[in-house]
Amino acid sequence: MAAARRAASSLLFRCLYASPRFHGGRANALSSGILQRFSTAAATEEPITPPVQVNYTQLLINGQFVDSASGRTFPTLDPRTGEVIAHVAEGDVEDINRAVVAARKAFDEGPWPKMTAYERSRILYKFADLIEKHNDELAALETWDNGKPYEQAALAEVPMLARLMRYYAGWADKIHGLIVPADGPHHVQVLHEPIGVAGQIIPWNFPLLMYAWKVGPALACGNTIVLKTAEQTPLSALYVSKLLHEAGLPDGVLNVISGFGPTAGAALASHMDVDKLAFTGSTNTGKIVLELAARSNLKPVTLELGGKSPFIVMDDADVDQAVELAHFALFFNQGQCCCAGSRTFVHEKVYDEFVEKAKARALKRVVGDPFKKGVEQGPQIDDEQFSKVLRYIKSGIDSGATLVAGGDRFGSKGYYIQPTIFSDVQDEMTIAQEEIFGPVQSILKFKDINEVIKRANASRYGLAAGVFTNNLDTANTLARALRVGSLWINCFDVFDAAIPFGGYKMSGQGREKGIDSLKNYLQVKAVITPLKNPAWL
Repeated sequence: MAAARRAASSLLFRCLYASPRFHGGRANALSSGILQRFSTAAATEEPITPPVQVNYTQLLINGQFVDSASGRTFPTLDPRTGEVIAHVAEGDVEDINRAVVAARKAFDEGPWPKMTAYERSRILYKFADLIEKHNDELAALETWDNGKPYEQAALAEVPMLARLMRYYAGWADKIHGLIVPADGPHHVQVLHEPIGVAGQIIPWNFPLLMYAWKVGPALACGNTIVLKTAEQTPLSALYVSKLLHEAGLPDGVLNVISGFGPTAGAALASHMDVDKLAFTGSTNTGKIVLELAARSNLKPVTLELGGKSPFIVMDDADVDQAVELAHFALFFNQGQCCCAGSRTFVHEKVYDEFVEKAKARALKRVVGDPFKKGVEQGPQIDDEQFSKVLRYIKSGIDSGATLVAGGDRFGSKGYYIQPTIFSDVQDEMTIAQEEIFGPVQSILKFKDINEVIKRANASRYGLAAGVFTNNLDTANTLARALRVGSLWINCFDVFDAAIPFGGYKMSGQGREKGIDSLKNYLQVKAVITPLKNPAWL
């Protein structure tokens, strides 16, 4: 069982690409029956009642769930229907101020940074145990609020959340400084200290995983946190934060504010008593966050932003395998993935065969209620994203790309969109340049490796890329030539806890996960003292 959890946590790719339709375990209790693929039947059935209750809808400040200062709430919606799941406290400037005061006091006066690193690690390990104990509830909340398939949440994402927390728990007592030699009689220590109060803003596409990517390293390094959830998906972060306090986290160390970007998000980014900021979201919003941080107290910022990742299929590829992997690279999580392989470059020798097989795979994709066993694709997150994706589809049609499959909404209720494929896509088309963030695959043709390198790099983004080839020299050439932060060769979306993730160019700055993520939450201090008659230097 432990080995299975590690596999799910370490390799999202293996769980979801190699076995997209799970045939046992937790999901069996939710539903059974035959699904009609790429038909409106699954979307028009009555939605399945989620097997979880919503218990936490208030703000979490100083260890207590409290109403917002204004008393206002906002609805969080079920993307399967557009109906209200719950009304959640709407945090604003005053609530951010209250949370920052609590976090500052917890850092300056509280026990967390003064605990031994081993004590901090024990709390994080206990937290991971509680995550596993409440796996089903967390997965159900994530699916209900976000629309992603329950199997994906229960079998991969929640186990990965626990794995990430154990990874950072392991780092907590292994963060140390250095003693460095100086050109003279001086004793020089290099200390790695917690940075202080960290402001963190997470997105809606992977709420729990982005929570772990940010909260884990910040806590392991001894910091305190004010975290703002995405307004579309506040529920799972509130639930899991309650578990973290059950594990023994002191009051004020983690404060969670649900609210909107222009109010709560802007207040956090520009707060003068926040020492560090981390943001995941769109590139345009990232620019605003960076400017607010600079105009306030010049706090350091890590940004994980947008992407338009190339997925390159060479002429020596096994076409059937390449089609399946490219399908996963784009359509995973309803296409709502910053590193989605959204520019599928296919060599001209295998292009026509690839397009036909990609069409057949898209038509077989199982779309429907994400709580139903075997569903591969649920709804988009909300009406705004739903409408945006449909506008991009229209743009593709209007610009002359060939609509191979899909192209419209799926069913008549909720925010479902048909798996959509365009062929004959040209680099200058909007669908080949802008981040769609939806189930729309653009297939482009190329002639040789030099051409595809140039075209793949001709983007303002540089988050990730995929390469499918049987030639080691080709793989090595592309690995060094493509200007991206992550490059997957004959695989895609492999997200181990130890692998750093981040982008080149306008896909962000800094790295999350792995040892590099710790650097985001540490200050480096040099301490120099004179030595009198040293025995050695």
